[in-house]
Amino acid sequence: MPPYRAWLVDLDGTLYRASWVRLAMTAELLAGGGRSVRVLRVFRQEHERLRAELVKPVSSPYEEQLRRAAERLGRDVSEVRRVVDYWMVCRPGKWLRLFRRRRLLAEIAGFRQQGGRTAVVSDYPAAQKLAALGAASLFDVVVANGESGGPNRLKPWPDGYLLAAERLGMAAEECLVVGDRQDADGEAARRAGMAFRRI
Repeated sequence: MPPYRAWLVDLDGTLYRASWVRLAMTAELLAGGGRSVRVLRVFRQEHERLRAELVKPVSSPYEEQLRRAAERLGRDVSEVRRVVDYWMVCRPGKWLRLFRRRRLLAEIAGFRQQGGRTAVVSDYPAAQKLAALGAASLFDVVVANGESGGPNRLKPWPDGYLLAAERLGMAAEECLVVGDRQDADGEAARRAGMAFRRI
């Protein structure tokens, strides 16, 4: 058996090369989504604010992020949700597959073949992205903000990783967190008492 019995893997920026996807999506936005740019910018800003400010757990940080963004923009939440779903969840799919981290995905598959358990822990909805990556079958558990059973706080709070470990039936010391951000994934792993590997 590998030294860790479970890998808890971040999605955005870890399972695919985020900088290339952002570049491709920026080009698409400039070509045909100019009016959505401000909505997306404010939505992302609210995400970073929630990372720092959301101390007490809430039922859905994603819904709180949408609400705050809509309030700042003076728009209806449903309108903000529609823009975010289209530009951040649906439309990037083709780019996610193109820029997926093939070596890491192969490592995860190999780990599972050795008997390891796996989970995705994401601060954003994950189901459509995992399908676009062709990676949904690589994970036993998905803990994603904005989806049923998601965490009550964003990283660097450890909630998502602790929830994933619990659902896998693993103790913290049996888990390795794999992520791309030391300030988010790495800090959440430290707070959860888990090891961390940065991609």
